[in-house]
Amino acid sequence: MIHVVAVITAKPGMRETILQAFRANAPAVRVEQGCIEYQAVVDADNALPSQSKIGPETFMVIEKWATMDALKTHAAAPHMAAYAAKTREHVAVRAVHIMTGA
Repeated sequence: MIHVVAVITAKPGMRETILQAFRANAPAVRVEQGCIEYQAVVDADNALPSQSKIGPETFMVIEKWATMDALKTHAAAPHMAAYAAKTREHVAVRAVHIMTGA
């Protein structure tokens, strides 16, 4: 299984705009072959004292894919190109971490 954690930091005040585009695109991703999980997450309120917050302009995309080929197909999908084009100008920093089980 392939695990992906994408850390997206929006330009000031643009996180919700990006998240709206993410929510609109997510159903197309979730039906892709090999997609096990695909969701955006933000800081939890009233969490444990040990929480390290990612901040008000940042969110993470948590993904699980059956295979690396499924992830590669996802990355090349037309709906992902459209999502990237729609959100590109609102993103300040994007870091994508791709991992396998240890």
